[in-house]
Amino acid sequence: MALLPDEIERYARHLVLAEVGGPGQARLKAARVLVVGAGGLGAPLIQYLAAAGIGTIGVVDDDVVSLSNLQRQVIHDTAAVGRLKVESAASAVERLNPHVSVEGHSVRLTEANAAGLIGGYDLVADGSDNFSTRYLVSDACFRAGRPLVTAALGRFDGTLTTIRAHETGPDGRPNPTYRCLFPSPPPPGSVPPCAEAGVLGALAGVMGSLMAMEVIRAIAGFGEPLVGRLLMVDARSMRFETLRYAWDPDNPLNGSVAN
Repeated sequence: MALLPDEIERYARHLVLAEVGGPGQARLKAARVLVVGAGGLGAPLIQYLAAAGIGTIGVVDDDVVSLSNLQRQVIHDTAAVGRLKVESAASAVERLNPHVSVEGHSVRLTEANAAGLIGGYDLVADGSDNFSTRYLVSDACFRAGRPLVTAALGRFDGTLTTIRAHETGPDGRPNPTYRCLFPSPPPPGSVPPCAEAGVLGALAGVMGSLMAMEVIRAIAGFGEPLVGRLLMVDARSMRFETLRYAWDPDNPLNGSVAN
């Protein structure tokens, strides 16, 4: 996909990177990425995907902007309070990069609509704030054969990984699923929601930016993705650690006895 003259100037700092260059930037322009959640993680993620020149960004979120969101959800502003998040995000992207198309889906992701939504995109980035949605998205991505970049926020900590469970790893075994990493959700009530526990606002920016970097690397085709690796960030001590995890033959998606 050819770049327009003003896009060549806009993306000049990418074009001089040997790992991206013209071919990589063209792949970014042709890409369709679905972002689940336009909140703490989705806000910086959408901004950096738009700045990088992702051609089409889908945004799934049925919520409206509230004043308490603005401490971390930087794609929205005070004037957007009360507005649908997908509309606010689309307006911000249009201001940032008119070459990027935003497809807003102001719905809650469910088992009934997940396959239809995810099937229309090349890659999914999940910034949702609950385990039920993460399992739903990861299962749907496996069935649709789509790569998934997924992250989560705690009070002062965050995690990030890439799931490509529909593919085989270098060892010839299937890549791990999200259920290989987290076989079951934590007991109800054991993980308090953000409104109760709080979250460091700038941490959302760090993790959302790392998500964007993982998406961009996957599409442009450089670097080593976080497949089978969980990046853990501790904002209190500023420590970044990586935990390796592997395919579980007992997982219900691509395990030895999976249907």
